[in-house]
Formats: sequence, structure tokens, C-alpha cells
Amino acid sequence: MSAVSTPDPQQDAPQQTLVTLDLEGVLVPEIWIAVAERTGIEALRRTTRDEPDYDVLMKYRLAILAEHGLTMSTIADVIDGLGPMEGARDFLDRLRARTQVVILSDTFEQFGAPLMRHLGMPTILCHQLIVRDDRIVDYRLRMPDQKRHAVNAFRGLNYRVVSAGDSYNDSAMLGAAHAGFWFHAPDSIKAQFPQFPATDTYDELFDAITDAL
Repeated sequence: MSAVSTPDPQQDAPQQTLVTLDLEGVLVPEIWIAVAERTGIEALRRTTRDEPDYDVLMKYRLAILAEHGLTMSTIADVIDGLGPMEGARDFLDRLRARTQVVILSDTFEQFGAPLMRHLGMPTILCHQLIVRDDRIVDYRLRMPDQKRHAVNAFRGLNYRVVSAGDSYNDSAMLGAAHAGFWFHAPDSIKAQFPQFPATDTYDELFDAITDAL
């Protein structure tokens, strides 16, 4: 007598989905550019859109901060005056009504925490600053290449992952995801990574993401 096979309910169940988003330039303004505008230190306008090597960029920033004696309190005051980009909160709320959303950012806990309150407290995975006597003296990566590793980990948990970003440091995240999209990316980055479709409005990005889920 042959054994009766038991159907696996997971075979017929739709795959769970998850979206990962960059923070600065996608949901909120670039923090370092805002600091540059407030302080008049033009050298701080350099971002991950300009420098693909994050360690090089952060050492450059730390040197500028030390040179000008810029304190953590001053930067925190700038961040307190920032809010989401126009339409970002509505976009994020619509997206979170459809699926899980995790923000993967190369910002720091000290920078990101105030901004999360404006966005409804989504989950954010980012890095840490080392602050002594109100001066930023160093930074600690949560782990190198954290965006790609996070997407691969979510995929390992059997999620279908869709990602969006705007800078060089997002390209590995987009490449690791099942589908990846640029949002407001510079022409130079879009040209270097043409495999990722480009979007320029939140409606376009929402439709692209939800179509790919």
C-alpha cells in the first residue's frame, strides 16, 4: 500500500515581501548638505553621490569637522530642523500599508533617530558615531557593506526583496534585491548602473515597487 503524501502548504502560499529603502535623498534631505548650508562649510556638500568609497568620504568629513571645530550639538540642531521630503511620509505610509519596509542607511543612530519620528518610526539599520566632549571623533560601521548583507539575509529568510536608493552606496543593495530602482539618482549614476530602472516621483516609485513585489 503506497503512502499518502501530505501537501506542503508553503508551496502554494505567496512569498512574503519586504522593501528596503535608502534614507537620505529618498525620504529626507541629505543631512551633510544641510549642515554645509547652515555652517557655510562648502566642503561638507560632498556625499555618497560623489564619492563611492564610504570610508574615504567619512575620513574626509571627520577632518573637516575637526578643522572647523564643528560640534555634535550644532549638527543635531540642524537635524532637528529637517523633516521628510515633500510627499515622503505619504509614500512611506502607502508602502507600509502594502508590505514591510526597512530603511537601510549609511547614516548614524545619532542622526537618524530624530528623523524616524517624522516618518512614523519605521525600522532603520544604520551605523554609530563616536562622540566625545560634544565632538565627533570617529565612526563605527554596524558592518561593512551592510546594505547588501541585509538584503541577502532577508532573502535567506525567504522574503522577496525590492529596494530603492539614489547613490553609489545603494548599488550593491539594488543588485542583491529581486528588483531594484533608482530614485532621483544623478545622471552619472544612472548611466553607470543602467540595469536599475530610474524613477523621479514618489508615485512612479510606488508603482514600480508594488509591481515588482
